[in-house]
Amino acid sequence: MQKTVKKLDQNVIKALTNVCELAKQQVLGFEWITHTASYARFPSSLAVICVFDTDASLARAKLEEQDVFLRRQIQAQLLKVGVKLKDARHHVRFDSEQACAAQNNGNWQLRLKTH
Repeated sequence: MQKTVKKLDQNVIKALTNVCELAKQQVLGFEWITHTASYARFPSSLAVICVFDTDASLARAKLEEQDVFLRRQIQAQLLKVGVKLKDARHHVRFDSEQACAAQNNGNWQLRLKTH
């Protein structure tokens, strides 16, 4: 990994860690956050995945518009580290531990590659 790409990835991780800590306190059922990216096509290739404990928690969060809250937080924190997303709806996805367990036997690496 090139030095500039490594620094960029560290900044993305820093921004998403801030969102994660806030979300764990404020969004019921939220568990963790991760990302994937092809830095040759960054930031258009950036995908951020917010993971909830169950499908029911995820559905409740969407009903209460916590998905909007999370997208705004992600967009704001990324902007602080110099990453501008055109439309966070295209970059931020939501998933659950329950769905991963049922569909991918809990294998998140496989799930992230196929989604």
